[in-house]
Amino acid sequence: MTLPIFALNTVLFPGGALPLRIFEARYLDMARECLRDGQPFGVCLVARGREVGGAATTEAVGCTATIAEWDMQQLGLLLVRAVGGTRFRIRARSVQPDGLLRAEVEPIAPDADGPLAPAHADCADLLRRIVDDLDAQRAARQASAEPPVLGGPPFEPPHRFDSRVWVGNRLCEVLPVPLAAKQKLMELPDASARLDIVTRYLKQHAVLEP
Repeated sequence: MTLPIFALNTVLFPGGALPLRIFEARYLDMARECLRDGQPFGVCLVARGREVGGAATTEAVGCTATIAEWDMQQLGLLLVRAVGGTRFRIRARSVQPDGLLRAEVEPIAPDADGPLAPAHADCADLLRRIVDDLDAQRAARQASAEPPVLGGPPFEPPHRFDSRVWVGNRLCEVLPVPLAAKQKLMELPDASARLDIVTRYLKQHAVLEP
């Protein structure tokens, strides 16, 4: 499987919402190609280099993204809302003349899902509060004189507060930790282990009761 790769200073988790402002020619062409063919692109965290300009070196593990919504209110600026799909590992890569990275990738099997363990119930309660707060902030913006926000709620529905995969991934997205730490969390092959780490972090920082 070959994917165009969007190198970003962000870590995309499966099921995550990804708003993008695309203005570089290489990524505008990539988005048009993906929309035309109904195909995803890959999102990988920048390891060395920058998002803008020449081709950056990325982490080897990323996540596919499918464009769910787009708008172009001014020429040369494409607003996109994409949704995270399947994790993958890069096996080989090449750089096009325009600087777009393309990679041969191997899909990574989804984490085994299931109900939350009792030890992780507080994580689901915390996430409910976060979702409510973010939804209220979005509603306030839309009711104000600010420009309309492209896309749906901060977390892509359905909200699955009983799923250890969904709860873990969504909390990882909002944790105030370095991107390198989020990358390691995304790469973990076990949803329960991911939630164990998140729970320890939240207790250490007094977000959850020990």
